[in-house]
Amino acid sequence: MSDSRWPRGVYGTGEEPDYRFSFANERTFLAWIRTALALLASGVAVDAVDLGLPGVLETVLALLLIGLGLLCAVLSWVRWASCERAMRNQQPLPSFAVGLVLVAGVVVAAVVVLVLKV
Repeated sequence: MSDSRWPRGVYGTGEEPDYRFSFANERTFLAWIRTALALLASGVAVDAVDLGLPGVLETVLALLLIGLGLLCAVLSWVRWASCERAMRNQQPLPSFAVGLVLVAGVVVAAVVVLVLKV
């Protein structure tokens, strides 16, 4: 039986996992997409609302948040595909150390706002 679903790099390998695991993987993907949208909205808000920070710092903070949103969106797809592929091949799920970059970026943004606003 030929599987015509896309991406073939995911669906063209291994065996079909229990659909509940695939649905859970999709829900996790959507949670990451929501996080990406929140980061993008935060970046736009920092740029649109005067926080009383120096202009260059507000621009850098907005770009940081927008960049994190972009990274989060891309990583959500990579993570979904790698987990789905691992489930189909009955392998352990991959680690997600790149999430530390997202955490560090959000912490830096929060510290900048807290330190300069207080």
